[in-house]
Amino acid sequence: MAAAPLTMNAPELSIVVPSFNESENIPVLVDRLRTALDGINWEMIVVDDDSPDGTADVTRRIGATDSRIRCIRRVGRRGLAGACLEGMLASQALFAAVIDADLQHDEKLLAPMLAKMREGATDIVIGTRYAEGGSTGDFSSGRKWISVTATRVANLVLGRKLSDPLSGFFMLRRAVVEGIAGELSTHGFKILLDIVSTGGPSLRIAELPYTFGLRFQGASKLDTRVAFDYAGLLLAKATHNLLSLRFIFFCLVGLTGIGVHFAVLWAGVRLFHLEFGWAQALAIAVAIATNFHLNNQITYRDQRLTGVNYLTGLMLFYVISSIGAISNLSVGTWLFGHEQTWWLAGLGGAAMSVVWNYAVSSLMVWRR
Repeated sequence: MAAAPLTMNAPELSIVVPSFNESENIPVLVDRLRTALDGINWEMIVVDDDSPDGTADVTRRIGATDSRIRCIRRVGRRGLAGACLEGMLASQALFAAVIDADLQHDEKLLAPMLAKMREGATDIVIGTRYAEGGSTGDFSSGRKWISVTATRVANLVLGRKLSDPLSGFFMLRRAVVEGIAGELSTHGFKILLDIVSTGGPSLRIAELPYTFGLRFQGASKLDTRVAFDYAGLLLAKATHNLLSLRFIFFCLVGLTGIGVHFAVLWAGVRLFHLEFGWAQALAIAVAIATNFHLNNQITYRDQRLTGVNYLTGLMLFYVISSIGAISNLSVGTWLFGHEQTWWLAGLGGAAMSVVWNYAVSSLMVWRR
């Protein structure tokens, strides 16, 4: 008679830790969680974006002697929002929490968060730096002003008042994510804002204060792309997801390209005294190359091209953009012939060009 299979209950709480180059911090975080969650059935899921510093290997070595610790190594995919979503969907627990690997979030708040969730009247508990009893720690005055301003803008988009809707430290019922997963963006850094916006006003939200700490080891991931991501996410949510986050990024990059075009055109005509035709050709070439590079770094950073693929992609992007320019001219001319309204014809041609460039580039340049 075959032996009955060994069964174990799923943990009550899964702690999702998105990571990139956090090999020094993971062991410290594990030790802190063991202390903070004593008596709780928990697990830790590190979702690593293929860190070159061996974060995944460090996590697996710990997991070899502690089955509560496991790792999802993502190859060819990057982004905090996508990592958080993937980790939560890989969980079997009733509740899931998201916490940074850099130790700036106070892990001692996890137990009170769980206690609040157990009461049954809450869908999400947010760790807040701005409610009474919370603190941003050593934030500079400039960074604090940016954070407070971004919070106010987020609340306008959400249509509800939360003290810290951009927090990266929160706990929720996993069923909440399961129900809206297909509508969430896998790009950007503000997964909580996306969840609250997509979940709608029916979500029951509580907040618990904590003090934002100092990074233990490693470098901060905050840069200009985070601000770009945030702006794109707000636009997507303001349009009720009518426009995808990636398409918004593509359009914002296109606006940057227009600025580059006119700057190069001005320099060619005024500084280098080129004939207009040559200056225009140079401006087009530089603008297309700029758009390609920014799209590769921001819009499609989870599918970023490198090495020979970068050069091949650039050449293909030139071809696609050239066809887009022709479609712009054709559609604009056709509209002007029918409507005799120059701005409407110009807008229609530009829209056609953007849609063409985005659709074909997604399929042929940054294809999965």
